[in-house]
Amino acid sequence: MNLPTLPLPRFLRRAPESFLNREQIAQVHSGRRGFLAGALAAAAGGAAAQAGPASPPLPGDPNILNLPDHSKGLGQGVAARPYGLPSAWEKNLQRRQSPGLTRVTQSSVSFAPLQGLFGIITPSGLHFERHHQGWWDIDPDKHRLMINGSDERMLKRPMVFTMDELLRLPPVSRIHFIECGANTGMEWGNVAVPTVQYTHGMISCSEFTGVPLRTLLEMCGADLKRGKFVLAEGADGSSMTRTIPMSAVMSGEVLVAYGQNGEMLRPENGYPLRLVAPGLQGVSWIKYLRRIELGDMPYATKDETIHYVDLLPDGQHRQYSSIQEVKSVITSPSGGQVLLDKGFFNITGLAWSGRGKVRRVDVSVDGGNNWKPARLETPVLSKCLTRFNFDWRWDGRPALLMSRAVDETGHIQPTYAALRKVRGARSIYHNNAIQTWLVEASGEVKNVQIS
Repeated sequence: MNLPTLPLPRFLRRAPESFLNREQIAQVHSGRRGFLAGALAAAAGGAAAQAGPASPPLPGDPNILNLPDHSKGLGQGVAARPYGLPSAWEKNLQRRQSPGLTRVTQSSVSFAPLQGLFGIITPSGLHFERHHQGWWDIDPDKHRLMINGSDERMLKRPMVFTMDELLRLPPVSRIHFIECGANTGMEWGNVAVPTVQYTHGMISCSEFTGVPLRTLLEMCGADLKRGKFVLAEGADGSSMTRTIPMSAVMSGEVLVAYGQNGEMLRPENGYPLRLVAPGLQGVSWIKYLRRIELGDMPYATKDETIHYVDLLPDGQHRQYSSIQEVKSVITSPSGGQVLLDKGFFNITGLAWSGRGKVRRVDVSVDGGNNWKPARLETPVLSKCLTRFNFDWRWDGRPALLMSRAVDETGHIQPTYAALRKVRGARSIYHNNAIQTWLVEASGEVKNVQIS
């Protein structure tokens, strides 16, 4: 029995990112149930059409065993590639830089391909990048971390740690998301980019391993009551420095991390040492970490006074607004993809909050007129990406797909109208408004905004 060739449902998730033509992105189809239903129907039809038993192949028939090469011979040997790489068939799934976003690539962004990822962990090689002076591959044997106080009352024993000394300390591992404060920033005024990779791709989620910053401060004899803030400083050319509130440090969540997803940090992600500051915007996760200073007031560094500030409608700037508020986005179907046929689709996406766990995600397919709860897939962790899924049967008519997240503190993801009412339309940072995807009758999915 010869079954018709059907495109696999994964092509919906793997629709190429970037500005592609319809032929290039037409490798999409219904979800798993639709695929199975179509295959079973085709099988039944094929069986009915063939009256009588099929003649068995005769010995010597060249078609008696028509197998592909990989089923007839030896493949490559063990450790042919000492470090595993993705399949050549997945080469289109890659982080991408937005052309023209910055004047030089050393101070730019690459976006994670959210439309093609599964679960909640971002592969290290697809983790989004944001650099202010480019990335470096620093010799870990020469790297040092210094911890000091703004005066001698703050810290009894200033210390300098080598990487070997940090690696000898008891480690902890935790899964957290990191999101650039400017994620979705291009959408503040109006629709700016076509795909979820460019609208929301400045977010990633990893398992980080390291030593709690509180442990190191205690080793140095820090006065954790006098000290109200810490200053974190990076070793790259921009000397990125950020103020971190001691409330975050005292919780034990802030890590001095050297591990990511089971291995050492990648150079683009801060090798050999970075700060992990769960719930705070990505610029506070200092890469190439070389110094921590304990102080009693915010440090007012350049990247928290003139940069990474929120422009309000009355012209004032809001500073030290580091928490990444509750947010979600549908990653598939999403902009740039095409639905080739009516039927079942799995609407899937990601939700997160810098204040804790995601409690609920609702999905609407009619532009927010009606909402239904999505399934939250486990694990649901604090300050971590949460995967949600929602069953949807498309009838071929235009649809408006939206997701709305609620976190455990009761914060609700706002509409653009509600957000702009208090924040205006000229900001860049901390846009957590509800994202809308328009599914046209042709099946094409586009980025739109509903005020």
